[in-house]
Amino acid sequence: MKSKQYLEEIRRTPGLVRAVLRKIEISEKTATFFLVTDVGYSPADVGYARGVTQNYVPDGLIAEVRVLKSVPDAVGVCHAVADILRTRFPAVAAFVDPDDIVAEVDEGGGRFFVTVGELERERMTGDGILDAVSAELARRFCGTWFGEVRFAEKARGEIEHAAPPEAEFVSAPRFFPVEGYEPIDGAKPSQAVYLADLVKEMAGVTVCGTLSYIEERVTKAGKPYFTMTVSDATGQLRCSYFSKKATVEKVRALKQGDSVCLTGDNELYGAGLSFRAKQVDLGHAPDGFVPEERPSRPVPAQYKAVFPSPASDYVQGTLFKGKPLPACVTEQEFVVFDLETTGLNNTPAAGAMDRIIELGAVKIKGGNIVEKFSTFVACPVRLSEEITGITGITDDMLAGAPEVGVVLADFYKFAAGCALVGHNVQFDYKFIRYYGEKEGFLFGQRQYDTMVMSQRILRLPHNRLNDVADYFGFTFHHHRAFDDAFVTAKVFLELARMAQKLE
Repeated sequence: MKSKQYLEEIRRTPGLVRAVLRKIEISEKTATFFLVTDVGYSPADVGYARGVTQNYVPDGLIAEVRVLKSVPDAVGVCHAVADILRTRFPAVAAFVDPDDIVAEVDEGGGRFFVTVGELERERMTGDGILDAVSAELARRFCGTWFGEVRFAEKARGEIEHAAPPEAEFVSAPRFFPVEGYEPIDGAKPSQAVYLADLVKEMAGVTVCGTLSYIEERVTKAGKPYFTMTVSDATGQLRCSYFSKKATVEKVRALKQGDSVCLTGDNELYGAGLSFRAKQVDLGHAPDGFVPEERPSRPVPAQYKAVFPSPASDYVQGTLFKGKPLPACVTEQEFVVFDLETTGLNNTPAAGAMDRIIELGAVKIKGGNIVEKFSTFVACPVRLSEEITGITGITDDMLAGAPEVGVVLADFYKFAAGCALVGHNVQFDYKFIRYYGEKEGFLFGQRQYDTMVMSQRILRLPHNRLNDVADYFGFTFHHHRAFDDAFVTAKVFLELARMAQKLE
């Protein structure tokens, strides 16, 4: 599809004048285009967009258009700028802290400002970096974006320390064997620790990764030293290394993309940890290396903020007419869940993650809905009018709600030992996986998708949750997490009863 031409046509209607295309979903008979706008739109705008979209989908597919109003806040724009610099311009990102980025948002887009030191000012302004960041922001958000560089005198010590982020959950560190070793300083390491696991004091430890940045500098005493940024498949580390006379020329010959081993100490420095590199050698991870998945935190001993309650107030006898439920349902437990969020972005690579604002779930045991789990989730950004209009959730309703980390710890306990079920389950699963991992809780259960089940079993023209619920005669308050989860559980049981199996 010619996306530029498509957007030019879409933007001819007032409500979509700065719209961006977030994603496209293709089902058996439908192509759904998700558009994001930052101004008010009308049903006429949506109808116009649907007509334009139909001209861009293959014959035989019906065009659907979903429009979401989203106005970025300054914090989200700052995070996006940092992410773009980190992924596309790591040499610059190495010298830009989060506090160095400021954003101003207006009706037509906005501006961002990056504060750098004297040595980095020329690099920022001379390589088209600001234009590249502005263009990427225009792909992520509505409107036009401009960037400026601000200069500040930055103090530089002889060694610059960049401590990895603190982690609340620390498991045993993971290691991988070093291959292709070639000496520079001659540390002769046999194994290297994952950078993601460098979260406690460790002496005489080796990290091994790819050089994404290296620069030679000079101390006040005239002694050369090197600032390096190294990354492996799990994380990134920035540190400084003081060279030796016998090896300084070999270190000077290193370049971006080389695989190196840094041996030294991970020490407390100030308020955090800092890696002090003492020796540099060449080496790399085994070919085809895939990191071991970090073990999850154990299931919490007790709930802290969200306490499940019995679901005895719901009549369930009407669910089991006709064929009995198969043993694959009655002999295992399921948690059916649904989320309400601030938007559609559930992938960090696509920009700032949207937030969870409500989580609802029910537990199925022995083929019966036996427990419910429901809570609002604190949200640090103001909800858009569109989200409030869709869900009925307001900022006031989220006041005093538990933080997402606490909610997901309780949900991890609620879902322990259960398969996960959802309607288009991967969309919501990516949110709980992302925010759960930040707390050390890995949701790795088997998943079942009632949308896929309904496509295979019912073959309806559309398989949205309300379409499938209508098929079974279930009524519910759509776009509220617990109501959606509860009706999804009923749909799941009916579909399993019809199919007599789970795939």
